[in-house]
Amino acid sequence: MARKPNYSFERMERDRADAEKAARKAAAKQAKKDAKARGEDVDQPDWQPPEDEAV
Repeated sequence: MARKPNYSFERMERDRADAEKAARKAAAKQAKKDAKARGEDVDQPDWQPPEDEAV
């Protein structure tokens, strides 16, 4: 017999993944803003935000 799907768990996992993606995007945006305030040239296509383990 097949198991009953756990839709609420699946929804929570999708929401968690979406929240993590939004947090990473916000952190990258903040890093770019901070770098620009320090005078770095962030408009170059090869500029990358610093890797951070906190997120």
